[in-house]
Amino acid sequence: MSEASKPSEEGSATPGPGERGAGFWRDPTKEADDARTLDELRPLIDKVDQDIVRLLNERAALVMEVGRYKRNSGVPIYAPHREQAVLAKVLEASGGPLPDQTIEAVYRELMSGSFALEQPLRIGYLGPKGTYSHLAATKQFGSSVSFEDLHEIGGVFTEVRRGHCDYGLVPIENSLGGGIVETLDAFRDSGIELNIYAEVLLAVHHSLLANCEPRDIKRIHSKPEVFSQCRQWLATQFPQAELVPAPSSSRAVQTAHAETLLEPERGAAAIGSTLAGQLYGMNVIFESIEDDPNNITRFFVISRQHTQRSGDDKTSMMFNTADKPGALVHVLRVFEEAGINLTHIDKRPSGRNNWQYTFFVDAVGHREDENMQSVIAALQEHCSDLVVLGSYPRAKRIL
Repeated sequence: MSEASKPSEEGSATPGPGERGAGFWRDPTKEADDARTLDELRPLIDKVDQDIVRLLNERAALVMEVGRYKRNSGVPIYAPHREQAVLAKVLEASGGPLPDQTIEAVYRELMSGSFALEQPLRIGYLGPKGTYSHLAATKQFGSSVSFEDLHEIGGVFTEVRRGHCDYGLVPIENSLGGGIVETLDAFRDSGIELNIYAEVLLAVHHSLLANCEPRDIKRIHSKPEVFSQCRQWLATQFPQAELVPAPSSSRAVQTAHAETLLEPERGAAAIGSTLAGQLYGMNVIFESIEDDPNNITRFFVISRQHTQRSGDDKTSMMFNTADKPGALVHVLRVFEEAGINLTHIDKRPSGRNNWQYTFFVDAVGHREDENMQSVIAALQEHCSDLVVLGSYPRAKRIL
């Protein structure tokens, strides 16, 4: 038995290397007779910080080598399957006391810095700055990449297709509001040219933002969908306030800030993200005011590239059924007989003929899996058009 793993005098084992922080971690709920003072602890923390910085730069040097290899071989800089593997390994290695969410956030920023070292990336998103799309993009890609504030979801598709942006992030569905029709239509119109590269899950928390006291608030700006998601809270807390619709929650925050500067007596406020408040100088009055705390928006990262298998993937497809009785039933039966689960199904008008629809489905598995390839081949019999929009790692955690 090694010294690191021998039982202590109290009969408990001291964590060895790789276990619970390599022996540094102590249970703060237990009193210790040998408790160290701040003067003793701070130099130890300084020493650990020096070690961390040294190791981070050693990692960065290796990343630069990886970048040179990728540029010479044409391998994509951002690889979602590799991202999933790295996060899984570091979370497995962590024994606390830091929560997984903190570890993941640190490593996402590390990977963001790695992108900058390998090759600067430009990410397009639905603007303006401060939207939940912007928030999702920064949480997914970190602060070391460049973000392109685009005005429409169709513009994100256009800029990625033209190569002006390396990747784009677009909302695809909300757990309360359902599918995002602008994104579905953009896939319908240009899906054959781009691929879904990754998916991102964002917990949507609305905040009331203002630069006055709550009792002075008379007008609240936000997107109509946001008002509906905070209806009960608003009816209870601000029943007399005027609700002013805006094209986006971010634009609402900008408008409220402008009113505050020009006409402070109007008591302007807005509902939006805390990021929007930081960007546009509005204070957070109340956080998490949404009626349903389980409000989640799913986003797709779109690219001109394909994603490799991660071992836990989804494949998204869109199709028009053949003009024959029971065509949709036959399509669904193909997935059933192959034992492939469908996690999402949606539809939009085809844009070609009245009462003809384009269907969108998410299936568990990767397009390169033998089972999925057989399904795609079998679907041709029952579909007049079939497009595989992409295969990508299934999102493991909510940002």
